Amino acid sequence: MSATLAKKLLEKRANIHKQGTAILDAAEKEGRALTTEEENSFNAITAEMDSLRSQSDRLVAFEQEQRDIEAALGNVPGRGEQRTSADSAEVLLRKVLNGRSGSWDYAPTHEERQEVRALVKGTASAGGVTVPTTFYGQLMEHAIDTSAILSAGATILYTTSGEEISVPVTVSAPTGAQVGEGQTIPTSEPVLGKRSLFAYKYGDLLQISKELADDSAFDLEGFIARQAGRAIGNAFGAKLVAGTGTNEPTGLITSTTLGKTGAAAIGGAPTWDDLIDLFYSVIGPYRNSPAAGWLIKDGTAAALRKIKDLEGRYIWQPSVIAGQPDLIEGKPVFTDPNMPSIGAGNKSIAFGDMSAYFARIVNGVRFERSDDFAFDKDLITYRAIIRGDGLLVDQTGAVKHFAGGAAA
Repeated sequence: MSATLAKKLLEKRANIHKQGTAILDAAEKEGRALTTEEENSFNAITAEMDSLRSQSDRLVAFEQEQRDIEAALGNVPGRGEQRTSADSAEVLLRKVLNGRSGSWDYAPTHEERQEVRALVKGTASAGGVTVPTTFYGQLMEHAIDTSAILSAGATILYTTSGEEISVPVTVSAPTGAQVGEGQTIPTSEPVLGKRSLFAYKYGDLLQISKELADDSAFDLEGFIARQAGRAIGNAFGAKLVAGTGTNEPTGLITSTTLGKTGAAAIGGAPTWDDLIDLFYSVIGPYRNSPAAGWLIKDGTAAALRKIKDLEGRYIWQPSVIAGQPDLIEGKPVFTDPNMPSIGAGNKSIAFGDMSAYFARIVNGVRFERSDDFAFDKDLITYRAIIRGDGLLVDQTGAVKHFAGGAAA
């Protein structure tokens, strides 16, 4: 049902996109700029397209979560009792959230232990309880979905401890040369730098009332996973995009090299020629990588949707498949609120092989519970923590940026 509705939302999105292009085409045909009314209509269409895409993605994610939860609840080993029709997912979930001693007696297999990052801990009287590994999968999934860098194909390094890791960074590549017979072959070596990946900590505290745990009929486990994953994903992801590298990750946009500078006196906005130049400033192996893509701020999308190629076709290609990003030149477009906006001198667009960016994550997500922390308020407290760092390890041009031209 959710997948069908998601498809309908994307079809509606495609139709709205056509309405937006009709507004632009009418203004272009008459050789004029958009009127105030048309500009407002186009902006409203852009906002609705973003909203429909977000709704569609949430529906697809919700359906997957439901399948994961049902599978977990139906296959918990060692419970010591048969599940009856009265043991609904909601009843079992309430038992786990309440920390009752009669909750899941769950013993993960050896393979599952490799995925479990931490246990959910109740009070001493209630006893500790564990949850299926799918719960941790949801936490990590939502953290990745929220972070544009992680979802765009960055290389994720999982480590079991947080000690400093030295990483060689390629600053420039070696170059070959034609050599005559009997002549000395010239020396050319890559220039490497040495950088370190640390383990900076990001966390979030969530609290729910005992009444909510007792009485709620909705998916509390999925709700907590979404909230925790998105919270730490937002905090960590912001630094993976724009971190300074001083006591925090080195953001992607901080390390990219210049691919194209826009013309002066146009407010830093890119043209189609600028985007093509940026696209081809990245050499073939990186440009053709499966992980190659565009990274822009949400607000930049509206400007790019107005651009046409030399044959009069809009370069923005909206996706009609749930969970798949829109395309420019056949490459996925990812948006992140932490990217610079369009402006003179701003690095507003990045393009290249996102797998050249390494994100380190230490022991996945640590997720813990306390019934004591807010005892005076009768609240159950959950804590989600992620430790990690990030660095663009190939700085020879694997990812390049467009910079708006300086004001005239």
